[in-house]
Amino acid sequence: MPARPRCFSRLRSGSALLCAIVALLLTGPRTSLAGSRVLDADRHHLRIEGPREWSTFPETPDADRLEITFAANARSTEQSLRLYQEDVKQSWRVTLNGTELGRLTRDENRMVVWFPVPGGTLVDGENRLVIEQQTSRRSTPDDIRVGEIVLDDRPLSETLNESTIELTVHDGDDGKPLPARITIHDERGVLQTAGATSNDHLAVRAGTIYTSTGTARFGLPAGTYRIFAGRGFEYSLASQEFNVQPGESIERTLRIRREVPTEGYVACDTHVHTLTHSGHGDATVQERMITIAAEGIELPIATDHNVQIDHRPFARERGVDRYFTPVIGNEVTTKVGHFNIFPVPADAPVPDHTGENWPDILAEIQQATASPVVILNHARDLHSGVRPFGPARHLDVVGENLSGWPIDFNGMEVINSGATQTDPMQLLEDWMALLNRGWSVTPVGSSDSHDVARHFVGQGRTYIRCDDTTPGQIDVDAAVDSFRAGRVMVSYGLLAELTVDGRSSGETVTATGDEIDVDIRVLGPHWVQADRVELFMNGVKIRETAISAGDNSLPTGVKWQGRWTIPRPPHDVHLVAIAWGPGIDGSYWKTAKPYQPTSQDWQPRVFGCSGALWIDADGDGSRTSARTYAERIIEDVQGDLPALLERLADYDEAIVIQAAHLHRLAGGSPIDPRVQAAGERLRRGFRRYFEAWRETQQARSSAAAE
Repeated sequence: MPARPRCFSRLRSGSALLCAIVALLLTGPRTSLAGSRVLDADRHHLRIEGPREWSTFPETPDADRLEITFAANARSTEQSLRLYQEDVKQSWRVTLNGTELGRLTRDENRMVVWFPVPGGTLVDGENRLVIEQQTSRRSTPDDIRVGEIVLDDRPLSETLNESTIELTVHDGDDGKPLPARITIHDERGVLQTAGATSNDHLAVRAGTIYTSTGTARFGLPAGTYRIFAGRGFEYSLASQEFNVQPGESIERTLRIRREVPTEGYVACDTHVHTLTHSGHGDATVQERMITIAAEGIELPIATDHNVQIDHRPFARERGVDRYFTPVIGNEVTTKVGHFNIFPVPADAPVPDHTGENWPDILAEIQQATASPVVILNHARDLHSGVRPFGPARHLDVVGENLSGWPIDFNGMEVINSGATQTDPMQLLEDWMALLNRGWSVTPVGSSDSHDVARHFVGQGRTYIRCDDTTPGQIDVDAAVDSFRAGRVMVSYGLLAELTVDGRSSGETVTATGDEIDVDIRVLGPHWVQADRVELFMNGVKIRETAISAGDNSLPTGVKWQGRWTIPRPPHDVHLVAIAWGPGIDGSYWKTAKPYQPTSQDWQPRVFGCSGALWIDADGDGSRTSARTYAERIIEDVQGDLPALLERLADYDEAIVIQAAHLHRLAGGSPIDPRVQAAGERLRRGFRRYFEAWRETQQARSSAAAE
C-alpha cells in the first residue's frame, strides 16, 4: 500500500482535498537507497489559523498539520526517519502512531533532520505519522515548509555514519589548527545532520559542528556535500565539495585566515546565555565555551538571567581559556526592561529584579554590584507587556522617557542579532537621539545567544578599543574604561571606522578651520558585501555614497575608504558613520529574520556602526548636546515664538526638535501656523517632533483604555 500524505485543516478543506489528490497520484513507495522508503516526496506549507508571518509564503497554507498514513510491518529494532524542514520558529511535534519521535529543530535554515524510530513503534498494517504545531490559547502562527520524508530500516547511528570524515581547520598564516565553525550542506545547499555528538571539543547541532581544537571527526550518509569552515566575522570562509561512498573514510583540510584589520580592538559579546544557567535555549555552558572560541569572541560577558556566573572554570576545563577572557555579568531581567551589567564581583549579591521603575532598579544594581557598565537590552521588544522604547513609554525623537525616568544606563543595544528588528535603523536612531538629549550612552552590538547554532554567539558584537594581543588575558578594567568612554565600533557583518584628525569614536576634536575632513573605512571579510556608507551629524544624514564590489586596489578586509569634507558646523555636534550591505543567506552566517516583526515584508541587511565622535565647534573645550543648546535658546526667548524661530535659524534639525519639545512643555504649540512660514529645516524639525509626540499620545490613550 502506498504512503498517503494528507494535509489536514479544519478551515481549509480545499487545500486538504488538493493534498489528498496529490497523495493518490503517488503510485507506491519510492526508494533512494536499499532499505529506505519514501513516505512523502513533496514539501508542504503548514500554518495554524492566523495571519501569515512573511510575504515570501503564500497567503493560504496547504494545511495546519501534515498527516501521512502508510502500511508497514511491526519492527522490534530501531529505524530512522529523515525529513526536510524550513523556517521553523515555534514548537512542532513529530509523532508516529501517537508516540513522539521528537520536535522539529527551531531554526529558520533549510535543513535535513533525522529522528530515531524506536523498536515497537511501527505496527502491522496502517501507520500514522503526524507533524503539528504545539498549540495553546496564545499560540503564534508559524509558516513552515516540511516534507521529503523517508523511513530508513537502519538505526540512526548507522544511517548517519555510513561514511566518515576527518576534518582539520588550519590557520592559513601559521598552519596551526584553529577553533572554527563547520557547516555541512548537501548538494542542494541544505544543512545536513552529521553523525556526531557534542563532547569535550565539539558542540554539534543539525548541519553545524563547532570545534575548539580545529579538528572534527563525524559521519555522514553517503552522498555529495560541501563543507564550510569559518571563525566569525574577522576570518575568511573556506569550503570544499566532495562525494563519499558507503563505508568510505576521507580526510580533508580547510584553511582560513584573519582578513578584517581589527588590531587594537577587542571583540566583545555583551549578551551571552546558556541553557545551563538561563534555563532555555539549547547551549550548555560547556558547549558555550567551544562556540565562543570558535566564533572569535575575545571578551564574552556571561549574562544569564538574574544570576552571576563565572565562566573561567568552564573555559579552563574545555582548554579554551587562551582564546578569550570571560567576564561575570548578569542580565537583570525585570518587568520594565532587561539590563546587562558587568563586570560583577564574584562575591557580589544578585540584584533584586522585582523593581517596577528604572530609578529603583538601577539604584539596586549599583548598591548590589557597583557594576560600571549597565546596558539597556532590546529596547524595542515587548517583554512582560512592556516595550521600553515603545511610544507609550518613550518619546524617541528627543530621547526622553515619558515617566520622567532618567537614562542612567550607559549603553544600549543597537543590534541584537538574536532579536533583530524589521527596521534595523530604528535602534540606531534611538541611540543618536539619546546623545542629542545629552545622555552619555555607548552603542552596543550583541548576540543574545541562547543556542549553539540557531542564533549563534558573536554574530552581533562590539569592538572595544583595547590591547588585544593576548586574548586570554584582556585587561578588563581598560576595556570597561574604553566602553564607558564610547571608544567602540558595532558590527553586524561590517565595521564602519570613523576618524577626524586622527581621533575616532568616543573622542572629541576641536574644530579650528572652516572645514572638517572626515575619514571613513568600511571593513569586512570577503564573504560579506557592502553597498552603502552614510555619515550622520546629530542623528541627521548629511552624506552617503554607494559602494561597488570588486575594488581590488583596497587592502584585504577593506570594502571602501574615503574622505568627506564638510563645513564646520556653528555648534557642537556628534558624527556617526554607518555602513550597510545585503544580508547573508548562507547558513554558515545567516542573518536572522526579525524577532518581533512589524511587517510581513523584510529586507535582510548587515551593517557596521561607529561610535560617536564629537566636534567641539564652539571652542569651549566641552561637548554640548542639542538639548543644552535648545535649553539656552528657550530660556533666552521667554516664550516668544517669532524670536525662537529666528534664533533657531542658525541651528540644525536636532536642536530644532529639542526646542520644539521644550516650547510645547512651556505651553506653546508645535503646529502654530507661524512655524509653517519658517524655513524648511525649522518646519521639518517641528513636524518630526509633532508627529512623534502625537504617536505617544495615541499609544498612551490606547494603553489606558485596555
